This record gives sequence, C-alpha cells and structure tokens, in this order.
Amino acid sequence: MSRTITIDPVTRIEGHAKITIHLDAAGQVEDARFHVTEFRGFEKFCEGRSFAEMPGITARICGICPVSHLMASAKAGDAILGVQIPPAAEKLRRVMNWGQIVQSHALSFFHLSGPDLLLGMESDPAQRNLVGLLQRFPEVARQGIRLRQFGQGVIRLLGGKSIHPAWTVPGGVREPLTEEKRRQIQAMLPEAYAGAELGLKLLKDAMPSLDREIQDYGTFPSLFMGLVAPDGGMEHYDGLLRVIDSSGNRLESGFPPARFREIISEAVEPWSYLKFPYYKPAVAAASHTAVSHTNGDVPVSYEAGIYRVGPLARLNVCDYAGTPRADAELKQFRSLAAPGLPVTQSFHYHYARLIEILFCLEKIEETLDDPEITATRIRSQAGVNQLTGVGVSEAPRGTLFHEYRVDENGILKHVNLIIATGQNNLAMNRTVRQIADSYVNGSELREGILNRIEHGIRAYDPCLSCSTHAVGQMPLHVQLLGAGGEVIDETRRD
Repeated sequence: MSRTITIDPVTRIEGHAKITIHLDAAGQVEDARFHVTEFRGFEKFCEGRSFAEMPGITARICGICPVSHLMASAKAGDAILGVQIPPAAEKLRRVMNWGQIVQSHALSFFHLSGPDLLLGMESDPAQRNLVGLLQRFPEVARQGIRLRQFGQGVIRLLGGKSIHPAWTVPGGVREPLTEEKRRQIQAMLPEAYAGAELGLKLLKDAMPSLDREIQDYGTFPSLFMGLVAPDGGMEHYDGLLRVIDSSGNRLESGFPPARFREIISEAVEPWSYLKFPYYKPAVAAASHTAVSHTNGDVPVSYEAGIYRVGPLARLNVCDYAGTPRADAELKQFRSLAAPGLPVTQSFHYHYARLIEILFCLEKIEETLDDPEITATRIRSQAGVNQLTGVGVSEAPRGTLFHEYRVDENGILKHVNLIIATGQNNLAMNRTVRQIADSYVNGSELREGILNRIEHGIRAYDPCLSCSTHAVGQMPLHVQLLGAGGEVIDETRRD
C-alpha cells in the first residue's frame, strides 16, 4: 500500500511552497519533492520598461535582500551603457552589498536557525522560536538583532533607507558617502564583530551534539559554483565563475559570467513553478557515457548537472578569503573535509554564513579606510551602446543573474533572471529526500519530523518567503494517507 505525506503550506520560506513525501508499499521513502506553488512573473511584466528602471523594479522582488537585485540589475545596465563605473562607485556598491550579506546571514542564523540549534530540533514548538530564544538566551538574541541592524544601517546610510533604496543605478550610484556617514559605520563595527564571534562560538559549541543532522541534512556529492576574484580570492560583487566537483576538480576555473548560458540551462517540472537550473557540460558528459554503454536506451536526467550555490559553495570554490579573521576560520572550515576536497554537508551552510559575515565586516572596515571612498565622482554617463546586458553578483543565497535585451532606445524586449534559490532547487529536493529517508518511518508522524524537514530547507535559506513568518512558527498540516485515501496518521501545527 503506497502512501503520501503532504506538508502544505511551508510558510517559513520566502514565498509559498509545500513538500510531498511518497512512501512505497513497505513504508519506505520512494520520492520526496519540494513544490514551489507561487508564480510572480517579474520577467514578463518588465518587458516594455526602460532598462534604467530595472534596479528599482527588481529590488521589489524581495524585501529581505533587495540590494542583491539592485547590484545585478545595475551591472546589467552598466553593460548596456558600455561604461566602466567610477572607482568610488564600485567601492560603495561593494560596501552596500557586504552590508546586505551581513544583515541577511544574521537573520538566517540567529532568528531562523538559532532556535533549532540552541533549543533543540525536538524541543517544544511553543518555545522553539525567536521569543523562546529571547527568554532562554536573551543576550544571544540581542546580539543577533544588533548584528542585523548593523547591515541594515550600512544600507540606510548609503542608500537613504534600509529596504528598497533607489541608490544603485546604471553607471554608478546616486549619492556619494559623506565623511560623517563613514564615521558612523566605522563606529558600529566593534559591536558587529562581537556578534559574529558569538555566532561562531555558539555554532561550534553545538556541533558535537548535531553529528546526525550534519550527516543527514543534505550530504551528497554535487558540483559547486560561485564567483571568485581573478586571483581566486573570495568575491561577492564581481569576478569570474568557478565550478568544481565533489572531488575538488575545477570544471571551470574562471568562466566569464556574461557567457553563463554556455554552461547553465534550466529545466521545468509540472509540479513546481521554480525552475531547475543545471550545469550543461555535466549532463552532456553523462549523456555521452550513457549512450556509449546503453546504445541510448537509458535517458540521462538533467540531475546529472546538480550544483549548489551560496555560502557553502563560495567557501568551497575560492582559494582564500583575503582577510585575517575570515582566513583563519576558513582554514578550520576546510578541516571538516579531507585535504583538497570540498565540504559537502549542506548543514554547514550555517557555518559558512558566519564566516562570510566576518569576511564582510573586515572588507567593510578595509574599504572605509580607503580615502577614495568619499570621492564625489560616482556615476558614468552614456547612452545605449549594447543591446544585451548581463549583470552577475553574489546574493546572500548564491549567484544571481540578470540578463536584459533592449532595443535602440533602451526599452526591454527580454528579461531573464536566474535566482540563487532556483539554482539550489535540485539540492533542496535531494535534501528533503535524505531527511525523509532518515526520519520518516511510514507509520507515525511527530512534531520533530516536521521541524527537521523544515530545517533541511532552511539550511539553504531559500528566498521564496520563509524569513517573514512571525516568531518562527511554521503552520503545517501533514497527513499520512493510505492507498485508498484513508487517513492513517495526522498532525497539525497552526
């Protein structure tokens, strides 16, 4: 008798989704799927607008990481103008992007994952939330809130407001940084460093008791992709695409981001509105091997091209961080795997986020010490010089692509956005399957099982709408159904 477990809705993600777990007649997990059930249509309704409007429009895709879309969109606009932006403008964009990564990662670790890590995966759901964390660990919660406020403060001081600042534009930025605002950001850094160090200590203290979760929550071979600097250093704003496999081999050492279509394609499935990007050369290679051994009788799935992006991938693909504190932590992080191999456990996205926070704070401090940061030449002027523009940047959740095609007047004819969460879609589905294999026994559903499945998705911090749910509760209705539709077991969390 086959059975299906349905988790609907999954609301502690950025948007609307559900999870289905399919059991075979023996009660074993046969399949698991992460369904994204919303459709927003930004790519289509942006057609007919001017490319210059796109930073302001696409920032509205997300209220938690609007800066990521500002950066990628403005860079696509730079390409259409065919300009090199002034040095001060690039430095200011980088500072805002680092501030964005700090605030988003702090939210993910302290507010969304902290209750699980500090209170326990199986703890009382009435307490396993931000309010419960405030009651049990008030200083931890306060430090997490303050660390996020630092990132939001950087964005506000540069762009005028913390959410949807109309500041980054094609050709540069709208306003320079004043000396007073530079001093304000510098004054906030010591407390931000303390928050980052506290997060690292808390996670390291918790890790010995989380060994099973580390092994079960998304541990599998895959490719990893992210931007690196030309010399291989960690990069979030610009650079080259690097792709490695689970053995540490470089499949792409430094691929030009504007040519991403040559290596990335997207599949679709009837059960999700979220696309399934994959690395094309891996699928082509697998297809060639399959044909040579089976005479073409066995089709090769696009899942052969599964890759992960985001903090875990960025730490795996770079040669070094380039700042003292982050490099020291990166060395410890890499000791989690054998020498020369990447860290493949998705649970360690949490650790990678904290290291990136430290890196971003160090880079903000370093860049603010540059006298050029307050220069007033901050925008390059030009008309339409290219009919295609690609902007690529690292969002908190991973590599973000904006691709625009325009007419001679700069009116958009085609818009393509490849969001970081989409690129992790295959990995999230595989993670749900792995957790279900470990914890779902086919006859009984417990609250802890629901939370563990949720946490597997939360490790990727998907940008659908998870981050906005109140006090960390996740309304779920899960049923275990028999083949005839009868309810075998049921649990509800409202």
